[in-house]
Amino acid sequence: MGHYPVMLPEAEQCLRIAPDGTYCDCTAGAGGYAGMILRRLEKGRLVLIDRDREALAACRERFEEFGENVSFYHGSYGEIAQAVRGCAPLDGIVADLGLSSRQLDDPERGFSFRAEGPLDMRMDRDQELQAERIVNRYDETRLADLIYQLGGERRSRRIAAAIVRERPVRNTRHLAEIVARAAARPKRRRIHPATKTFQALRMAVNDELGELQKLLGAAPALLAANGRFVTVSFHSGEDRLVKQSFRGGADAGIYEILTKGVMRPSADEVDKNPPSRSAKLRAVRRTDRAIGQFDQ
Repeated sequence: MGHYPVMLPEAEQCLRIAPDGTYCDCTAGAGGYAGMILRRLEKGRLVLIDRDREALAACRERFEEFGENVSFYHGSYGEIAQAVRGCAPLDGIVADLGLSSRQLDDPERGFSFRAEGPLDMRMDRDQELQAERIVNRYDETRLADLIYQLGGERRSRRIAAAIVRERPVRNTRHLAEIVARAAARPKRRRIHPATKTFQALRMAVNDELGELQKLLGAAPALLAANGRFVTVSFHSGEDRLVKQSFRGGADAGIYEILTKGVMRPSADEVDKNPPSRSAKLRAVRRTDRAIGQFDQ
């Protein structure tokens, strides 16, 4: 999330990159984690995954010098098994689940309420579902449930009613204005009143929790013994899924949890990169226990 890779030193410490290891960066973005891994590789290999073709193209250009040490896969991190086919088992997986600045800063992508843009919010612009369909066609109850469940927005019923009342909602600025009026938050709050609604819509458009569940389910079978899995999440629902998966793996004897509790960014990092304030890093090490049929 943001212009800088969040908690990069902490992620590097948890990954313990081996020069001849095989790694997967599930969310290539601007290439922050990828650059950190590639600098430490000699004969090793890195697979970069991203749903955003533009982000992948920029990474191809940036990491051209690394040749066959790096490969690219256009798709979701839920498709990690297909992405790393032929090069698993992996010595490490890293996934930064935040939104990249490239996406946030481009009004045409529709992720931000700070500039006028289309109600799009697709990470993969090849997919059909856009935010416009959810905002203008979902019934009020479904819309309210979505905003509450994915955004944690307690005023979801009021917001959904206002959206339905003002349809058709034309663009991101129009939507932000509707939400701001309906939410009626006190001005002293530091987050914009539309923040949680936009987050919920983005997560619904991209099925982010569903894709994360696929990633968490696939990871144990793809990791080598002593392989490490590091996630950085910015949403309580995502962090909950990661926590449950890692604890379940530890109870089954296939994971050792490396982060007791959760790691948070330093005060210095939050000062330099405010969006990092909500980041939570968790990491596990794959044990050498085989996954039985029942475990899978």
